[in-house]
Amino acid sequence: MFISSNLKLLRKRSGKSQEELAQALSLNRSTYSGYENEVAQPSLDLLLSISQFHKVTLDDLIAKDFSQYVAADWNSMEDHWKIGAKGTNLRILTTLVNSDNEDEVELIPEKVRAGYVAGYADPEFMRELPTLKLPFLSKNRKYRAFPISGDSMPPVSHGSYVVGEFVQDWLSLPSNSPCIIVTSNDGIVFKYVFNQLKDAQQLLLVSSNPSYEPYAVSVENILEVWRFVSYISKEIPDVQLDAEGMGASFRNLQKDIQQILVHLSDTNSKG
Repeated sequence: MFISSNLKLLRKRSGKSQEELAQALSLNRSTYSGYENEVAQPSLDLLLSISQFHKVTLDDLIAKDFSQYVAADWNSMEDHWKIGAKGTNLRILTTLVNSDNEDEVELIPEKVRAGYVAGYADPEFMRELPTLKLPFLSKNRKYRAFPISGDSMPPVSHGSYVVGEFVQDWLSLPSNSPCIIVTSNDGIVFKYVFNQLKDAQQLLLVSSNPSYEPYAVSVENILEVWRFVSYISKEIPDVQLDAEGMGASFRNLQKDIQQILVHLSDTNSKG
């Protein structure tokens, strides 16, 4: 393994001192220095944090000798994330098909929500899922329905299901798109997505409920992206009218009452 020498080389390429990098990783300088000097070995979790900080793969950090890299090697490694984000390589998507060889719309029940991160690429896991018939969806796209919990994305309420269209190329995703994002850390989340992949290799996730703070998810933690198409709910959204809306509603109500009174008056006079 080339961990210690790679750590030192990556730190120098980032232009940071041991103190600065240690702070970025929530370590003290002496602890981090020990890793570079082979006095100690970082844990697997810390190695993962270091690889994400430097935007290199964990396998490369452990097994590759960066001291042998030339400029082309560094460029290739630094752009590696684009291959995954753009979907240039085959992205695993296990699907169910019907008797006409058409893709089914799989529904992820709430009870198996937690297992989706581990089973999304497992054919056996997918075969156990119920499916939906939604004739208004395009037959040329892939869709899936995900359970929504919490109150972070009104008017979509707790217990609803969001139907999403599979996104192959994450780089092309427009900002301010409502999406289901499946991540290795947080599982299934439904948020408005602001695309910061080109500048920061991350997606900024924002709730429609302002009580929830936006947060970023790095490209390394993203497993799938599904763009919002529709949602299924047992509840009617609670629509709050503003003062103008209330006034218009009241005026319409007065007009309706007046028409009813006129109608009753005409009926009585004819009787």
